[in-house]
Amino acid sequence: MIHGQNHKGNTWNTANVLVNAIDCEKEVREFFLPRELNKFCLGCCKCLEGRELCPFWEEKKALHEAMIWADLIILTTPNYCMMPSAPMKAFIDLFYTYWLSHRPQEEMFSKRAVVISTAAGTGAGKAAKLAANCLSNWGIPQVVTYGQNVHARSWDAMPANKKSKITRDMKKLGKKLSQEKPVKVGVKTRFMFSMFGVLQKKNWGASPAEKEYWESKGWLSGEKPWKKK
Repeated sequence: MIHGQNHKGNTWNTANVLVNAIDCEKEVREFFLPRELNKFCLGCCKCLEGRELCPFWEEKKALHEAMIWADLIILTTPNYCMMPSAPMKAFIDLFYTYWLSHRPQEEMFSKRAVVISTAAGTGAGKAAKLAANCLSNWGIPQVVTYGQNVHARSWDAMPANKKSKITRDMKKLGKKLSQEKPVKVGVKTRFMFSMFGVLQKKNWGASPAEKEYWESKGWLSGEKPWKKK
């Protein structure tokens, strides 16, 4: 779980109802932003040459390793000004080379993700969808969004009917995630991956090092990251 806030408020509580509802043996790794990644992308593009060249790689490394390890990635973000929180946006920026157009991580093509957002007023659904768009562009086949406008600034102050609805929804989603079969990469992701492969072959990528990366994976020779060798 990667939280776009340091405090344990409505969004954090919603995510924990979900995690507790997932019926399987599980190990949870949890990160709070900005406490554990208090950096902003500088636009230096060094990561295009190699992820370790990012000036903030040491701060990013633990998050990277946890996401590669996980079967399920959960992002949570409160809704600020109808968008994800600033720490969540900074996280998205700092991992932009995960996108299919740059250096996609083959592990992402077998994962699931959930993006949760709450708002005291309105806009939670929009904030969740904006963050989810990033994960879809990482190649994650199944990304579920959940936005809930809770009309309260704290979990304890939330109206009982809202809290009951969140609990029901998260238990339902948790049951679904517990029973799911291995995910399949959809047509859209396959098309986008192939399209960016063509662009890499034609040297239209952001960096020559990206083409070398794709070649090293065998992706420019017909191999696919969602097909096990």
